[in-house]
Amino acid sequence: MGNKETLAILATAVATMAASAHAGKLEDVRAAGELACGVSEGVPGFSNPNSEGVWTGLDADICRAVAAATLGDANAVRFVPLASKQKVLAVSSGQVDMTSRTTTWTMKRDSAEGVDFTSVVYYDGQGFMVRADAGVTSAKELDAATVCLTTGTTTELNMADFARANGLTLEPEVFEGKREAVEAYASGRCDALTTDASQLAAFRAGFANPSDHKILPEIISKEPLAPFVAHGDNQWKDVVTWVVYGLITAEELGVTQANVADMAASSANPDVQRLLGASGDTGGLLGLSNTWMSDAISAIGNYGEIYERNLTATLGLERGVNALWSDGGILYAMPVR
Repeated sequence: MGNKETLAILATAVATMAASAHAGKLEDVRAAGELACGVSEGVPGFSNPNSEGVWTGLDADICRAVAAATLGDANAVRFVPLASKQKVLAVSSGQVDMTSRTTTWTMKRDSAEGVDFTSVVYYDGQGFMVRADAGVTSAKELDAATVCLTTGTTTELNMADFARANGLTLEPEVFEGKREAVEAYASGRCDALTTDASQLAAFRAGFANPSDHKILPEIISKEPLAPFVAHGDNQWKDVVTWVVYGLITAEELGVTQANVADMAASSANPDVQRLLGASGDTGGLLGLSNTWMSDAISAIGNYGEIYERNLTATLGLERGVNALWSDGGILYAMPVR
């Protein structure tokens, strides 16, 4: 066989591999004309229906960004509320196309439960909330306390580790859903409530008298929260991963919902040109339109705008470690090039 024939066979193989890489979930989403996105049953600031039934929050906006990038329509999302114990199975079984639902990226979930995590959208940590009049100033003072928490999460194991390390006896009151756990705490059934600190802030803000409750200072775990997809579809994983990285990159480059069209048309910055499709073919690498990120940013803004709208303005959560790496945080996007 000559060199020309060999090269022709290789070229055909590469083209076939590229075509198959772009099949799968991405094509399913396009065929359906909507993105089925798993969200929480209601966590203010992350995914929560408002009074008109419209889903709001950082996680909900990530769903919209993926829909905008893949379908050109940020509203082409079917939000599917999932209890904690359902969130992984719903993705691995194909009930939803992805989940964006305050879920911690752990080794077990990522390696043994049929899902792949994409990129972190919020760095969190588990904490405790108690009634202000209880006189408790530290989680290390909770010996013999009853603590409300949710099943199907890392929360119970983290609390057990914390209790063991500090010689405490903590009695878990376990509930199927977050709402039930919060209501049980609010009714006085438990001495404390434990979950991610951001969620404690969200639930506290929703109480009739938020000042009656206090979030204790200890953060007892690392909780990197990330969207995830079914294991084995590398192309779909890449799409969701790079949509998140694109939103972070947009904030780094100063591309906003208000200026994205002007930046796409006139920016001389090569990084901006690549991100917004004015040069190169970053969209083509993912099987998307070259305006994939322009479409997403036009619809929901960059990561900083999403954070400000959903977490700072509504819950008073400062950026902290979720600030950009250039601003003293640890949020860092891989290069879009």
